[in-house]
Amino acid sequence: MAENDDTNVTGVFRSYMTPAGYTQRAKADAGRCDLHVTPAADSIIGHCEYYYRPLHCEFRDKVEKLPSFNEIVDWARSFNPWSDSTVTKELLGKRDRLIRPQCTDSDWSRHSNFMMRHIGCGHKPPSYYLSYGYYYCSNYGAKLNPRLSEAGKHWLARARFLLQKNMETGLHQNMIGDGIQMASGIDGNGSFSMSDVKQYQLELDDDTFKSFAFNTHPLAYLDAGLADLPWTDLLKITGQPSIQEWEDGRTWEQAVESGAVVLPQKAGDLVNSASDAVNGALQRLMAK
Repeated sequence: MAENDDTNVTGVFRSYMTPAGYTQRAKADAGRCDLHVTPAADSIIGHCEYYYRPLHCEFRDKVEKLPSFNEIVDWARSFNPWSDSTVTKELLGKRDRLIRPQCTDSDWSRHSNFMMRHIGCGHKPPSYYLSYGYYYCSNYGAKLNPRLSEAGKHWLARARFLLQKNMETGLHQNMIGDGIQMASGIDGNGSFSMSDVKQYQLELDDDTFKSFAFNTHPLAYLDAGLADLPWTDLLKITGQPSIQEWEDGRTWEQAVESGAVVLPQKAGDLVNSASDAVNGALQRLMAK
């Protein structure tokens, strides 16, 4: 473990001794690395801004110009949030507030909280916060919500809330020890376990964090009542993920897990309404 990964070290500074007549300043790097993830405020859970607030000009420019979701995902992985000096200065001025538990500051998000806990130590926020988190949450909801029934709209809001509650649960477990385990409180809605995630390390590996987040999706969808929705809503929901997202095997995994619960509960409806459209949607949900 590097010295700036030590959870008891909140700052690192190196100084250099130079001769009295030496006029060129020596370079001195200062950094902070706080691996303790503080809990989010209850008031932000269920909102897209939980993941990220679109403060950076580069983010606003990219989401308007990039033609595909895959390109947004790729960009999010390479994005350097520190490159915007205006945003960085604003957040640093609020650092003490943004890293507190239950912070309700208007600039708080999981992304900004990470930034303020990892200053100059080489760690970047999980790209999931920008792409599958904020971007997908805000675009998915904006486009899908008006097309759903009242029951479907309730499901969408509830699923968003549970996705973020599950994320909070996993982050909290990672503060306590190695491994993450989560199970639905409803029989038959599934569970998952990730034994190889080391304590304090969940946010630090981009791919591991994405796998963790994807593992929580079926639990949130099903616990929010996906299986109870009418076919008309299910068709719209299963058709929503960007076609590029289906290239990621983890999207298929969560679809199959959700479908394994939904399909048996809807079997009776198929007898009366086995349209080609329904069958086509189910094939997309269940088989790669």
